[in-house]
Amino acid sequence: MSFWRAGPDGVTVIVKVRPRSRRPGVQGVQTSAAGPRLKIGVAEAAEDGKANRAVCAVVAGLLRRPQSAVRIITGASHSEKLLAVTGDSAALAELLRAL
Repeated sequence: MSFWRAGPDGVTVIVKVRPRSRRPGVQGVQTSAAGPRLKIGVAEAAEDGKANRAVCAVVAGLLRRPQSAVRIITGASHSEKLLAVTGDSAALAELLRAL
């Protein structure tokens, strides 16, 4: 089981966001009862969508995609989110496997 899934138009990634983190960026993979999540810290607070935009920017940078290629599918108001990243599934999967 992995924190990401390949699809026909890109990948979906399950993330656990830590707003107001002292260490912004990818912080590893966290295992939970529901499965693994990519743990991401952002300096922004979880208000007015600031943390959501920041986590999308981190994932976009990590996967070498424009920020417009990353969107939140579910969890916009929660710390666990499901993100969709559009692009070449094979190339995105390769970058995710390298984490």
